[in-house]
Amino acid sequence: MSNQSQAQPRVLSAEELHERAIAASVADRPAEAEHLLRIAFKVARGHQLLVGLGLSLEQQRRYDEAREIFRAITAAAPDEAWLGFPLALNLLRNGDYEEGWRHYESREVKMTAAMSGRPTLNFPEWQGQQVGSLLVIPEQGFGDELMFNRYVRVLQARGIAVTLLCRPGLKRVFDHLGVPLLPFAPTVEIPRCDAWTLSTSIPLRLGTTPQTVPEAVYLPGGGGGRGIGVMTAGGQQPDPRRTLPDAVARDLLSLPGAVSLAPNDTGAKDFEDTRRIIEGLELVITVDTAVAHLAGAMGKPCWTLLPFNADWRWMTGERTPWYPQMRLFRQPALGDWASVVAEIRSALAVGAAAV
Repeated sequence: MSNQSQAQPRVLSAEELHERAIAASVADRPAEAEHLLRIAFKVARGHQLLVGLGLSLEQQRRYDEAREIFRAITAAAPDEAWLGFPLALNLLRNGDYEEGWRHYESREVKMTAAMSGRPTLNFPEWQGQQVGSLLVIPEQGFGDELMFNRYVRVLQARGIAVTLLCRPGLKRVFDHLGVPLLPFAPTVEIPRCDAWTLSTSIPLRLGTTPQTVPEAVYLPGGGGGRGIGVMTAGGQQPDPRRTLPDAVARDLLSLPGAVSLAPNDTGAKDFEDTRRIIEGLELVITVDTAVAHLAGAMGKPCWTLLPFNADWRWMTGERTPWYPQMRLFRQPALGDWASVVAEIRSALAVGAAAV
């Protein structure tokens, strides 16, 4: 009987390892993703692998290690601006705003699902200088639009006449700002202004630091009310990282006086309808979604539930300079929403104030 050597397992390519690492990361297994990427990097070199490694470290809240990797990438490839974006988010989360905002300009600009890229207009992009009139263009999600439009008041205080582009669903709520509004449409007639700016570039132009973030409140309806408004899912299309499992969502909605703020439940047609509902409530408890920014812009007490590795604007503690009165509740471990809701129940049981 002849001995036949057993077939050796096939060695995976760097590309295959990278694909498996991405799948592990999406499935909230960042340690596995890190392991696969470190093996892949021994086989091949590439910026994509290093970015993935840095992101897997961030998923584990190893932000300092990730920052070293992101810095090395940007130093090695200074002409590839897109590589600065992961570093920007890391720096902003860490409170390093001066450098962070500069790198944030490397982001991919998305105004709506059908519109992306920096606009081409017949007047210049604003660089922070004094101008008589300024067109402010939103980008990213509804929450970002609500968050960054606090700067309208700052610009007006500088004597700048602001015209604001906005998504149609936000038009009525932004009527409270008292500035000309241009809802996005297939065709929009843009009035000539002295300059234009993306709303998320304003912090860079004005030199915003964690200590100089402008006042959040610019919408009415923050005081008084009864009951708790609850939002259990985030994102225009449900985002698993910002959506509570059904059982946990039911637990949160079972709080005394709790009502759902989901438009499917309230019948709200736009954000102004939701603002009016929130106006009658005492407290909002929500995942990281536009409702948190809406409550923050109203000055309504708000408790925000955050995933283990939260977005940069929430930084790393129980507070954020963007909404100083907001209380943040973070997952103690990846995917552990049950502990977050248990912490909220404890806070309510001892009569903890929302500030």
